Amino acid sequence: MPEANYASALQKPLISILVTLLAFFLGLQIIGPVLGAFIAFPFFEGDSTEYANALANATSHPEVKVPIFIMQGAGAILGLIILPLYLLRRQNRSLSQLSNNKVYLMPVLLVPAILIVFMGFNSIFIEWNQNVDLPDYYGFEKWARSTEDQLEKITRFLTNYDNTGQLILAFIVIAIIPAIGEELVFRGMVQNDFYRETKDIHVAIWVSAFIFSAIHFQFYGFVPRLLLGALFGYLYYWSGNIIMPMLAHFINNGVTLIAMHLYQKGIVTIDLEEPVSAPWQTVIISAVLSFLLLYVYKTFFSKQGKIEAIE
Repeated sequence: MPEANYASALQKPLISILVTLLAFFLGLQIIGPVLGAFIAFPFFEGDSTEYANALANATSHPEVKVPIFIMQGAGAILGLIILPLYLLRRQNRSLSQLSNNKVYLMPVLLVPAILIVFMGFNSIFIEWNQNVDLPDYYGFEKWARSTEDQLEKITRFLTNYDNTGQLILAFIVIAIIPAIGEELVFRGMVQNDFYRETKDIHVAIWVSAFIFSAIHFQFYGFVPRLLLGALFGYLYYWSGNIIMPMLAHFINNGVTLIAMHLYQKGIVTIDLEEPVSAPWQTVIISAVLSFLLLYVYKTFFSKQGKIEAIE
């Protein structure tokens, strides 16, 4: 395809979405992890055969935790940051267009409060979704449950740190990079492209959140992640600045990671990996507080005259 035609095709919203998601998948799941495996090999004490075998049965080999984090980090950097930024440039767009409003102190302070109270409200959906019976078309339910159990096993393995260095590396790979990259891809690019196509910001927010939840392939956590993605979408839409959902995403991942670590150390008694709803009184209070805080957040930007969808 000639260069001009290629650039012109990328300007079309639906093509842009497909190319963005393809680049995301290739970078995050295939090319990045392969490159990461080569980069991480010097951190493994053993030959290449032992290395491959250890990676294939990672939960039985604590010595591959650091290589796995490096592989995940390489995939996330390539699929969530480098390739999306390249596509933005090819579309004659820039990060500055995703941040057409300055960062204000009050909303920055509101975001952590919103995320923390929203966790209590969302817990009821976490418990419900974990126990829902999925349709078993062509063995889908069996596959979904098996995938969920395997991911939980890997998560518990990777978040049981042997030293502070592993905790810091995990914080970078799990909390910081995805907060930046996933918001760049799903809010900054996919959500904006859906808005350009539909001219309906609410459709754009919820469809983008649906895709955001689906690509994690954790269907027993689909609904709470969908709601979280929609929350990020509205935080972006109301503020006009991609920094705000990035901050919210970072707080969500960071608080979860630290809370899991504190639970493993016996410092706190709440296991966030357990799909148990908060007491109903807490859920109601969290729902009310979430609504009030979001209303304050939206009203702040309304008074600034800054609420408008970014095209």
